[in-house]
Amino acid sequence: MNSFFKQVLATCLGILLFCIVVGLLGALSLVGMIASMQSTKRVPDGSVLVLNLSGQLNERSEDNVISALTGREDTSLGLDDVLMALEKAKDNDRVKGIYMECGMFGSDSYASLNAIRRAITECRKAGKWVIAYADTYTQGTYYLASAADEVYLNPQGQVDWHGLAAEPYFLKDLLAKFGVKMQVAKVGTYKSAVEPFTATSMSDANREQITEYINGIWNEIVKSVSADRHVSADSLNSWADQLITFDAPEQYVKKGLVDSLVYTDGMKNIVCKRLDIDTEDRIPLIGVHDMCHAKGKRKGGETIAVYYAYGEVVDGMAGNPTRSSGVIDAQRVCKDLKQLADDEDVKAVVLRVNSPGGSAYASEQIWHAIRMLKGKKPVVVSMGGMAASGGYYISAAADYIVAEPLTLTGSIGIFGMFPDASQLLTEKLGVHFDVVKTNAHSDFGTLSRPFSPEEMSYLDAYIDRGYRLFRSRVAEGRKMSEADVEKLAQGRVWLGKQALSKRLVDKLGGMDVAVQKAAELAHLGDDWRTRSYPAKRTWWEQLTEGEAVDNYLNTRLQGMLGDYFQPFQLLKRFDTHTAVQTALPYIPNIK
Repeated sequence: MNSFFKQVLATCLGILLFCIVVGLLGALSLVGMIASMQSTKRVPDGSVLVLNLSGQLNERSEDNVISALTGREDTSLGLDDVLMALEKAKDNDRVKGIYMECGMFGSDSYASLNAIRRAITECRKAGKWVIAYADTYTQGTYYLASAADEVYLNPQGQVDWHGLAAEPYFLKDLLAKFGVKMQVAKVGTYKSAVEPFTATSMSDANREQITEYINGIWNEIVKSVSADRHVSADSLNSWADQLITFDAPEQYVKKGLVDSLVYTDGMKNIVCKRLDIDTEDRIPLIGVHDMCHAKGKRKGGETIAVYYAYGEVVDGMAGNPTRSSGVIDAQRVCKDLKQLADDEDVKAVVLRVNSPGGSAYASEQIWHAIRMLKGKKPVVVSMGGMAASGGYYISAAADYIVAEPLTLTGSIGIFGMFPDASQLLTEKLGVHFDVVKTNAHSDFGTLSRPFSPEEMSYLDAYIDRGYRLFRSRVAEGRKMSEADVEKLAQGRVWLGKQALSKRLVDKLGGMDVAVQKAAELAHLGDDWRTRSYPAKRTWWEQLTEGEAVDNYLNTRLQGMLGDYFQPFQLLKRFDTHTAVQTALPYIPNIK
């Protein structure tokens, strides 16, 4: 019997030691994997930067440890990484060219695509050759590819070229089927965020502004493609009307949209010819991630903080106030900006804003934090795809605003939206209510009835006061009279290039222009460097706080849902929204 227990004990100890050894090896492997992801990469001479344009383009990249562990390729790209890779490739003599491999690529906006296209053009000016290939070009990827020296297409491929359309969705009748309707108080003729819940089609004012800005975006696309492909704008518009998406591939060559029809294996010969090497030689390829981690120009000196604020503006993420990836959480942002204000090593701040707005209360809190920050050091805003409504509210406090030409901005307006489910409860579900109250409006906000006309008048006055505050914040920040702001307000959305002429922004350009202006305002000369905030979560924080799983699932879901991902997120967070909003429709839905 003693021998039996000794054997059992020895077996248990062996299993325990085995688990410890395997656990240690696994931990060391994990650390090695993460370290290899973050280590500095060496760029071989004669390298080609590969832009794999597939999946979803987001404002900022998110390193996900789950993707690394599972070996599954992340289907999202960060605009920050793409622009950094192109900037480093432009300045690196070892990089000879750029190969754009275009797939099914979705972007948050044409403003972001415009920023990438501008960076590609700068690489060409620096002497790098650029070639593009695709089995099928989406309209967005063709917009990028048209900036290349040469554009190639699969012999059985397509070039999607059809123009732009905006197709908002309307839920009024759907809600009515369930006995629910929205009670709305708003200021702004063009403030269209409530229309999906209160109408079945666009208002005349909303149709006017959407028509203006999608035509503005389309004209910019046509102008750029026309200049680089040496095709007239009239031809490009005519071909969009003819839906040449379904033309024979040879017609694209004849029209000058592509240079040649080639299968994938033929692209190696073309790249080798560019590099002046034999086809048997191995082509030194480097991806966006590795290029970002390659050595670049060393910059020392003072620090300019680049703070990323992108997504919906919210009051605070319930249950997780310390982490709010993909939203502008007022609690966290205000705390971070206070730390930047107190950090003596930070001499200026560039706030990167890409937001359709959101909570009016949260926008005011962030506005105040930026104003306090501005009292200590220069603050420059760099606008991305959108900086509208609440996104513009927080931007208006800055010393200087730089917008992309195609940024959707402005939308100075406010609304309150309150669901009335009394018909659902009483007529559909048979729930009845009675009440005893001490004052006329003691039961204000009850589910049993809609607001009375008198109560709506109070709400209208409250919303109007919020609008006047918004307008005054803009007037103060932009050094304009409130009367002049009012001419541009009423919820009207403007493109960045329109906003420039209307003094809502100071200059057109990307992040580089904003950073340079921040250095100028802080009197730093050429002796400065940038540092990104908030810091990305470490792999250990991702694993222990559950963020890695959330980000991984969201990335996979985004890849599956495409354009429907953001509406899904909107519905997911609907119950956490405050009733008073400074927001665009979350999705302009431009296709």
